[in-house]
Amino acid sequence: MLIDITLKITPRMADNAQGNEKKALLGHLGTHFDVMNKEFPLDYFERPGIVFDVSRAGRGEISAGDIDLARVQPGMFVAFRTGFIEEVGYGNADYFSAHPQLSQELIHSLLQKRIAIIGIDFAGIRRGKEHTPADQVCADQGVFVVENLCNLAAVLSGQSAREFSASTYPVNFSGMTGLPCRVVARL
Repeated sequence: MLIDITLKITPRMADNAQGNEKKALLGHLGTHFDVMNKEFPLDYFERPGIVFDVSRAGRGEISAGDIDLARVQPGMFVAFRTGFIEEVGYGNADYFSAHPQLSQELIHSLLQKRIAIIGIDFAGIRRGKEHTPADQVCADQGVFVVENLCNLAAVLSGQSAREFSASTYPVNFSGMTGLPCRVVARL
């Protein structure tokens, strides 16, 4: 079974996002990778994945204790389902400023596990001025962040965590910090 976990963008959503977030332009609109100053590796197109339901964190911080880190393996696509994108809707000011975030401890733990991709259903692994530096720390270690995923509840199918195969197809742009992409989960 294939589940598209890419946010479908309409012209109205694009206008709304660009009115509320200056970086919501071509490379950072909708579902996209924050690659910073790195090149997205071709072997990241297909990755073993796991999604964790962390919706109980609400708009707060998601900590390492909120997931079973023992299930996270090197090279994985690790996704976090908060439900925020469905609750708030993509593109408004609240979406970009009041989203959940991963704790520094959790980010560090994921980097130590040598994963490949962090996937989230909100606007950034950290908020505000911490957003870009956190993405850069990840990219510097070969870990890329894909933002604004959706349909993660369908992947979970009522479970608190579920493994899947992740297919990621970023647009072949060069010299950009963000790459729009299509992400599909195979169960």
